[in-house]
Amino acid sequence: MTVPVCLTLFLPLLGSALLAVFGRLLPRRLSGALACLSIAGSLAGAVWAWAALAASGEPKAVLHLADWFSAGGLTVSASVLLNPLSVMMAVMVSFVSLIIHIHSVWFMREDNGFVRYFCYLNLFVFFMQSIVLAEDLVFLFLGWEGVGFCSFSLIGFWFTDPDKVLAGRKAFLVTRIGDVAFLAAIALLFRETGGLGLEHVAAVAPHLAPSLVTLLGLLFLWAAAGKSAQLPLLVWLPDAMAGPSPVSALIHAATMVTAGVYLLIRVFPLLSLSPVAMGAVAAVGAFTAFMAACSALAQHDIKRVLAWSTISQVGYMVLGIGAGDPGGSFFHLLVHAFFKSLLFMVAGIVIQALHEEHDIFRMGARVRRVVPGAALAFFCGAAALAGLPPFAGFFSKGRVLESALALAETQHGFWMLIWAVGTATALLTAIYSFRVFLLAFTGKPELVPQTGTEKTPGPMLHVLWPLALLAVAAGLLNLPEHAAHIMGAPAGWLDGLLHAVPGMGHAPAHEANVERTAEFIDAGLAVLGLLLALALYGPWRAHRHPAEHRGLPAVLEDGFWLDRLYMTAVARPYRAAADVVWRRADDGTMDAAALGLGRTALRAGGRMRRWTSGRLSNYLLWLLVGVVTIIVFLAAVGAR
Repeated sequence: MTVPVCLTLFLPLLGSALLAVFGRLLPRRLSGALACLSIAGSLAGAVWAWAALAASGEPKAVLHLADWFSAGGLTVSASVLLNPLSVMMAVMVSFVSLIIHIHSVWFMREDNGFVRYFCYLNLFVFFMQSIVLAEDLVFLFLGWEGVGFCSFSLIGFWFTDPDKVLAGRKAFLVTRIGDVAFLAAIALLFRETGGLGLEHVAAVAPHLAPSLVTLLGLLFLWAAAGKSAQLPLLVWLPDAMAGPSPVSALIHAATMVTAGVYLLIRVFPLLSLSPVAMGAVAAVGAFTAFMAACSALAQHDIKRVLAWSTISQVGYMVLGIGAGDPGGSFFHLLVHAFFKSLLFMVAGIVIQALHEEHDIFRMGARVRRVVPGAALAFFCGAAALAGLPPFAGFFSKGRVLESALALAETQHGFWMLIWAVGTATALLTAIYSFRVFLLAFTGKPELVPQTGTEKTPGPMLHVLWPLALLAVAAGLLNLPEHAAHIMGAPAGWLDGLLHAVPGMGHAPAHEANVERTAEFIDAGLAVLGLLLALALYGPWRAHRHPAEHRGLPAVLEDGFWLDRLYMTAVARPYRAAADVVWRRADDGTMDAAALGLGRTALRAGGRMRRWTSGRLSNYLLWLLVGVVTIIVFLAAVGAR
């Protein structure tokens, strides 16, 4: 299995290296083809590894690729853990990334940074595959930091615009806050267990002290909150829209934002041992989902709607883990990758066709004429996002809410609140999903468009139809039993595939009445959200576009002012303290001392320079003075 694993992991790295060294010497088409072929090879390697694992009959395989370093009793190796979870995640990452790469060839067709863009994109996929396949937590952390660097580079890709550079820097700094917790968890695990392999952690977790398990669980949650943009570290993601739209699709759907969720699934055998940590995970997920859904309702930039939507949907994934159902969380992660990457790339096509118009109130029915087929593709993604049956999101998001409802029926109290918050979020999700579709693709825009239109290359949209199909049909991967019976399809295929993965057997038992109750409520809320969106934003209505939101809409649009709070309570005091240190300690002490020494040396040099006038008479005079001084000194010594 070593060969397919190396293809999966290292072909994107090789593609990135070749583009970095030779990309500027190659024609654009060849550079784009090289980038796409490296990802296609990675996909082929991932499918090959999956087939090889299935043929072996073993539930897992640990492959040692190389020793990385050894110090202080810590030995770190580039080891790979192949199991159904990792190989399926690797296939999804490569598949979605390949579509994004092919789409980007046309999207970036006129950009001066074409080669640099694909170099970063290939590197991004390499680091994400490192996260997916790593068996050692330090090796995983390499990929974790790598996607952080690549996100910084791609969000601020158009670096001549200061706002875009600031957005990239913000993403880099905020996610680093979570990374500190990851490092602390790694250090604690090594101190207490002497090893950092995921298999080792799963084996020793039951023997650790409950307080240590809780602490480790909270540290991993904090790390995931930074990378996956959950409360309280979500403020970077809406600004991450500054990069090209395919970058948003890659970051939000297949790679970086789901990395935190994937980490929690990987360490679930440890996490599940602490009720406190599990409750904290569920609470963070539920309230993040609700808050982000509220904010998405007030946005009129199409990409910011989708950005807040990503935060909300990742909240559902985190909620599923907290409810003890990592399999359901992973199911929603897969389905979300398909429909959210589709939504972002269709939005990018529309924005580019309208000459960088982002405002959904300036779009309307003209988009259907400019980009034929875009409305249908976007509707498939929006319906999956809203959870409208029988689209894929109905089954995956419903599975998460079923798990929460199962706990609410037995434990009441806290879990009833969590389920209620998640269910209310489902209604809000349906409303904003169909709101953005109706405003962007139907009716006459309330504001006169400020831009013209341009023809969109057909392949930009054609390559997205596989994602549209998966947004409709990916629910078949894990149908509940009664729905599978009605549709004549296999039930729980994904659950069966993941059953041997550590932690995947911990899902709460879902009774038939719980499943049907949750599904009935979810379906009803999705239909209700569609009807409310039609009533409020239907094509027959005149849409008023407020020049500036006030009151509650302003609070929602600004993300409950969380960003302002951080700027006021954290950034400004920090900058003020840094300013004091800079002016008093650095400038006032260190620089002043260095400059004072320099001035002293200059003055001494100036005085010494007077002795080097170049006149022979002066030199003879000083020579005479020196000789007389020496004679007097020797005479005085001799007299003693």
